[in-house]
Amino acid sequence: MDSEITDRDAAGAATRRTGHTGHTGRTDLTRRPGPPVGHRRATRGLAASLALAATAFGVAGCGSAAAGTVEGRHVELPVSGGSAVVDTGTLAVTAHADDGRTMTLSGPAAGDLGAPGPVRRTASGARWSYPAKGLSVTARADHGRLRIALRADRDGSVTWPVTGTDPSASSLQVARGEGLDIPVRDAFWNSSKGGLADSTVDMGADPALPLWGYSLGGSGGRHGVSYLTPTDIGTSLRFASTGGRLRTTASHAFDAGEGTRAYEVSFALTDGDPVAPAADYRSLLAQQGKLGSLREKIRKNPANGKLLGAFHAYLWGDARTADGVGRLKKLGVDRMWLGYDAGPGPMDAAAVRAAKGAGYLVGPYDSFANGQDPKSADSPTSVWPGRVYPDFCVRRADGSPESGFHGRGCYLSSRAFEKAEPRKHYLADRTRTMVANGADSYFLDVDATGELFRDHAAGHRMTKEEDRAMRLARMRRISQHLVLGSESAQPWANKVLAFDHGSGTPVADGLWKLERDKEAWGAYYPEKAPKFFFKPVRLPADVATAMYDPRYRVPLYETALHGSLVNAERWELSYEKLPAQKTTRALLAMLYNTPLNYVLDGPSLQRDGGELAALQRYFSPLHRAAGTERMTSFRWLTEDRKVQRTVFGDGVLTVTANFGDSAHQGLPGGCVDARLRGDEAPRRLCPAQAAG
Repeated sequence: MDSEITDRDAAGAATRRTGHTGHTGRTDLTRRPGPPVGHRRATRGLAASLALAATAFGVAGCGSAAAGTVEGRHVELPVSGGSAVVDTGTLAVTAHADDGRTMTLSGPAAGDLGAPGPVRRTASGARWSYPAKGLSVTARADHGRLRIALRADRDGSVTWPVTGTDPSASSLQVARGEGLDIPVRDAFWNSSKGGLADSTVDMGADPALPLWGYSLGGSGGRHGVSYLTPTDIGTSLRFASTGGRLRTTASHAFDAGEGTRAYEVSFALTDGDPVAPAADYRSLLAQQGKLGSLREKIRKNPANGKLLGAFHAYLWGDARTADGVGRLKKLGVDRMWLGYDAGPGPMDAAAVRAAKGAGYLVGPYDSFANGQDPKSADSPTSVWPGRVYPDFCVRRADGSPESGFHGRGCYLSSRAFEKAEPRKHYLADRTRTMVANGADSYFLDVDATGELFRDHAAGHRMTKEEDRAMRLARMRRISQHLVLGSESAQPWANKVLAFDHGSGTPVADGLWKLERDKEAWGAYYPEKAPKFFFKPVRLPADVATAMYDPRYRVPLYETALHGSLVNAERWELSYEKLPAQKTTRALLAMLYNTPLNYVLDGPSLQRDGGELAALQRYFSPLHRAAGTERMTSFRWLTEDRKVQRTVFGDGVLTVTANFGDSAHQGLPGGCVDARLRGDEAPRRLCPAQAAG
């Protein structure tokens, strides 16, 4: 087994290579023991070892050289691993690596910026303006990164940075769900089949993390660049296939009403490691005090500790009873998170007592986002007292309400709730009622996603940024007493959430089309086992490739947030919903140290309970040991990327998964080996055999 560089070793190597502690941008693979000589050629250039601690990735600045130099219209600033040069005439950015390599980090801004004003030195860089666009710009070196901030004095937009234009760009990293690493010349992703080329994503809503990155090949060795957009609201990223290569262009809308007159992009040099952008982002969160700790959450509320080792399941029918919970326990399942919808027939107090007695977490599904007329509402969670509906509806600029889920009712304003809460206690009363059965957890749908609203309603106007802040406030209150989860958690919610359902899934657009086909996917009936959740489905080939082909999957989300919260797949994509992907999904879960998500009723518990128990027994000790650790390494071990390895903490857990059909160094295809620190031999799981 390969040894992994420890955090302390990584920091020391950074100092030796750059002369200061900070983000080196390159992982020194020559310092680690490698695989046997016969395998080194296959893995050289593929090894994607993180080994960049949050404490070592860009924490220190560049000392007195941070101010850089100004020559004509060019500003050169030191960054970890080299220097970056900004052309103030066009906003083009190039970099000079310490090894002499020159790279294009951004092409010129699209559209005419107008003539720049004079460049003035600042303590950490330089500033200038584009008077014709009403833009002022600052560029500075900060914690080993180049940070460029634009501020507008009028509404407008800018299309920049223009990325992926360097001829040596070899692969693109995007945070679609857990994360993807896509070769820029890949035919599938350059076509309409991948659903990426010619698409635009809202950086404040669609990606799981507000970042992207590129790996750069070439004779000078591997390099890369990380792009972070702290001002994600109002920012979008467009993907285009140009000459058979994937390129990306960001745009930002300056809008006073939306509160988006400021725009910032951070650039960092990396070693081409496909998870380096996520490591860069984790470092930024830590530096800003925005990185949560699951250990700290457990300290404040010990019930959070029951997430460690737990699989997740939504219960229906007989599985919601005390007897159903008892059947799980008899199968040998030692940890579970059990959820249920609000009605009809939620878990009663006896079932909740049974779950808690078994060591499980249990909690209701709820949503504060939807309001409907109580006389015709189709869900108990959409019924509110008094005139919450329609008075709390989010209003568009023309005064019309923002239509709710599937056009039913309206979305409710978080500001309206926050203003009323001190007197009316709508949210506190709802939460108290929902957990009156003794539940110790809570799943709050959509609150932590990027689906934010600008509200024009008189009395509760708000921007998207304010909507985000008020959602955080109410989630923070709940998390003080209950183990809180939400859907597809954006990183801005990582400090208040203990778990999420959804950020583990790289959703392709074709999935939504399939889910709308009730004949193929299943509808919301029968009541005790809706086919929407229980009917097995075969994904179209293109959707399956876009979502689950392991050659493209990389753990960006876990690199950024593992050890802060527990991340799982979407709740309508239970483990049994997609039979053809079961082995791949089980291997990914073990490799990423994330739980599988199920839906269970009486018959499925009888049919699938043994398999669930076998998988959970394997997962439980691994997650108990490493669930509070950060992911410190991700590597491809073969040219075809089908054998992958992760490391958590300073070697607390090492996992090797073989997604291929043939054995690799004794590990059969379709199997995973995990080794906890102190194990004499790896623990092996072949998921297909667990079904037997």
